[in-house]
Amino acid sequence: MTPQSPAPARSPHIRSAIPADLAPILAIERASYAVPWSAETFESLFGRKGVSFLVAEDPPEVVGYAISWEVAHEAELGNLAVSPHFRRRGVGAALLDRMIGDLARDGVRSLFLEVRWSNEAAHLLYASRGFQQIAVRKRYYERPPEHARVLRLELSTS
Repeated sequence: MTPQSPAPARSPHIRSAIPADLAPILAIERASYAVPWSAETFESLFGRKGVSFLVAEDPPEVVGYAISWEVAHEAELGNLAVSPHFRRRGVGAALLDRMIGDLARDGVRSLFLEVRWSNEAAHLLYASRGFQQIAVRKRYYERPPEHARVLRLELSTS
């Protein structure tokens, strides 16, 4: 038996996260990260000034999310994750593209993020959007211990 390819890509619906989305967000978080954020961390982000908290839906299911925060004219992509069953279908790209567009409209000039050294799928996605590596954070991740690449994207605010 051969593994099936992901279903053909279809654009997910992207919208602002609401507290009712917390359960699927936590499930995606736990399936995606060895050291997941707590429910309290996510709860603290809803409605917070300078925070963009997006979800991707394949109605009626929440299948991914992205979070960034702004300070002055810079932003950091704090987290982007997609449900394992919806990976490789363009969900992460759709979330990232929406986040980049929203931040550029807000006047943000630079978007930063850290990504695991070994996360090749993420590297390919970020490189396809123009992110450049600017630094390495040694042993940034705990489980397993691994370096992080620090990436930056200069945004067009015109």
